[in-house]
Amino acid sequence: MSDSSASAGTTGFDRVLTFTVPDRDARGRVVRLGPMLDDVIAAHAYPAPIRHLLAEALVLAALLGSLLKDEQSQLTMQAQTQDGVIDLLVCDYRAGELRGYARFDRARLDDLGPSPTLHALFGDGYLAITFDLAATDQRYQGIVPLEGETLAAACESYFFQSEQIPTLIRVGIRSDANGCVAGGLLIQHLPEGEEGRERLHVQLDHPEWEHMRIMGGAVSPAELVDPGLDLETVLWRLFHEENEVRVERGTRLVKGCRCSGDYYRSVLGRFGAAEREEMRNEDGLILVDCAFCSKVFEIDLD
Repeated sequence: MSDSSASAGTTGFDRVLTFTVPDRDARGRVVRLGPMLDDVIAAHAYPAPIRHLLAEALVLAALLGSLLKDEQSQLTMQAQTQDGVIDLLVCDYRAGELRGYARFDRARLDDLGPSPTLHALFGDGYLAITFDLAATDQRYQGIVPLEGETLAAACESYFFQSEQIPTLIRVGIRSDANGCVAGGLLIQHLPEGEEGRERLHVQLDHPEWEHMRIMGGAVSPAELVDPGLDLETVLWRLFHEENEVRVERGTRLVKGCRCSGDYYRSVLGRFGAAEREEMRNEDGLILVDCAFCSKVFEIDLD
């Protein structure tokens, strides 16, 4: 599969499409992951429930990360628990680069059957969403419990509790012999004059937001993952009755693990000589395993 699945000049796989509806004081993002998603998932032999969850997390990371205005800023999503089958799920986004990883107990996962619930996978876990802003060197983090049926629902709770921005998120996932496709839609209400404030006043009963919530909520999971349906058409189906919808093709998305031998050398160089000596194997090398891309780096500090 490739971006050519969409017609010429339209948006298919692995690119964010941004939009605003000025009359409704709303902004949004829509995305469909294809080849890039397969590249990330292929780094590990994930069983089906973990593939599904990681695909959802990567879509959410793309939607939230594309809200950042500075290309050097980073969005990190981390779901964690002390008692769940999955003890760590992490994804991050920076300048169109996505990566993700899940760590889980395979024996306990097999006991849950083919379609475990979010609570069965995480128990009483939590979701942390962190925005690292390069321009101001500031970090904003919100933490919400992993309640509800999906990670998308937890992200909506994050925006409601931490950012106080009315937000709708919808995600669709399809996995078969040809690979995995995942799509998502995000819509937010930003009343006129309020964009740019550190926090926004929640107006969940605002008539313009109610309208956008109903229109956006009409999108189906099948539409979000249909390779024959470009993203512009998805938006047209939802909002063609609006006076104006401004659409812009955003960043192309790629697998972006930032591991390298030089990076790990710089990290290991911070340890004392005795500590580094304990890390060496019988060949005098220090082996570093990158969880994101499943590569093993052989580091010779000499």
